[in-house]
Amino acid sequence: MIPKISITSKITVEHSLACLCTDLKETASIQLSETEKSFLQKKFEKEDTCTITRIPNILFFGKIKTDKEPYRQAEMARVAGTKLYDALKLVGETSVQLTNFCEAGFLPDFLEGLLLNTYTFEKYKKEKEPFQIENILIVDEKITNEKIDEIINTTKATFVARDLVNEPLSFLTANQFSKEIEKLSDEAGFSLEVFHKKKIEALKMGGLLAVNKGSIDPPTFNILEWKPENATNKQAIVLVGKGVVYDTGGLSLKPTPNSMDYMKSDMGGAAGIVAAIYAAALNKLPLHIVGLVPATDNRPDGNAYVPGDIIKMFDGTTVEIKNTDAEGRLILADALSYAKKYKPELVIDCATLTGSADIIAGPHAAVVMGNTTEKVEQLKQSGLNTYERLIEVPLWEEYAAPLKSPIADLNNLGTREGQTTIAGKFLEHFTDYNWIHVDMAGPAFRKEKEAYRPAGGTGFGTRLLYDFLKSETLRLSTNSMVIAQK
Repeated sequence: MIPKISITSKITVEHSLACLCTDLKETASIQLSETEKSFLQKKFEKEDTCTITRIPNILFFGKIKTDKEPYRQAEMARVAGTKLYDALKLVGETSVQLTNFCEAGFLPDFLEGLLLNTYTFEKYKKEKEPFQIENILIVDEKITNEKIDEIINTTKATFVARDLVNEPLSFLTANQFSKEIEKLSDEAGFSLEVFHKKKIEALKMGGLLAVNKGSIDPPTFNILEWKPENATNKQAIVLVGKGVVYDTGGLSLKPTPNSMDYMKSDMGGAAGIVAAIYAAALNKLPLHIVGLVPATDNRPDGNAYVPGDIIKMFDGTTVEIKNTDAEGRLILADALSYAKKYKPELVIDCATLTGSADIIAGPHAAVVMGNTTEKVEQLKQSGLNTYERLIEVPLWEEYAAPLKSPIADLNNLGTREGQTTIAGKFLEHFTDYNWIHVDMAGPAFRKEKEAYRPAGGTGFGTRLLYDFLKSETLRLSTNSMVIAQK
């Protein structure tokens, strides 16, 4: 539950207070005893946050280091917000005032970190977490109600992505995934069209159908669209998400420990793009956005596709199956081919695609590649803005060589070495437009909590993509103003 958030003009002694500062001198307006001042000074010599208890309230201080880059300072503010939540929970305080004494405006990040840390996934628990923050008062004349609403909406969207990733296959089949998207569509106002198995068969989406052959549950192909009347882009931006709701590896079976046991997260890319479109619609971004989500599970039933099979994709490409656990690229390829019908300005696909991406970046970043340098750089900047960072790798032609097959147009595996880029080269075959591929195998699901990123589904990609989409609206608006002035 998101707390009630309101703007107020002055600090009161009735509620707990949390503030950001770069130097203790900035907090002079807060009345502290000499003992409290000494305690705060000693704490700040070694740590970036300090809590002073004044029963029943607390004073919380977050220090922003001036020698850090702005995006690092913003992340320090988010982490301070995370620690504030923990401090409030410790004493059971449900109301807090937030203010900012820094010259730079880090209060939105402070608020965001606080809100992101309130997430819980307790649907299947008998005992629920009793603590909830009820009321947040913002004491900062620089922040607006519109900005607060935007933060609330992107937080809600991140929670949606986390919930979707955390749901087990016993609930979240491909068909149920479509129903969950429909609920979001009804709430936020974007449109949704769902192709079921007969339609998918009629379209001859061979990648999606092959992966689904071993499942008792049918696949779906979901088309989300946000197209407001004031959209500023003439050609749609298309987001594509891998929707493998559970991945056993198929007949190329995964081991269970530290592998199959968290493969409910293999639709993390789809969860991120669904949540980003949900956020864009809630915040009414003036941008035409399309989302494509092919969804299925990957299981080793008696009729499952096997290594050695040759399948024909939606665009007619034939693919020799070398490994049934390289399934994500097959369903993504059909979606990327389908995206051509929109004549898109840009396509971004997001997927938990390769274990080697996790080896490259770990849980701290996703791996990115693409054929449009300008847009890749723009997305990387959004990665810094949101601290959902990206590590770029090249798409050199040499990485396509291992995908050759003597009996088909391509094989679906390539070699172990360079696998993240090889998978990207496979996807590139199905594109003829500006395209970016994000492999988020590392950060989509965490085994342990870190700051405001919980154990389990993290919602990675939601804030990244939303920030990118927002930057597109600003870019298009600036371009329109320049043209108008000429």
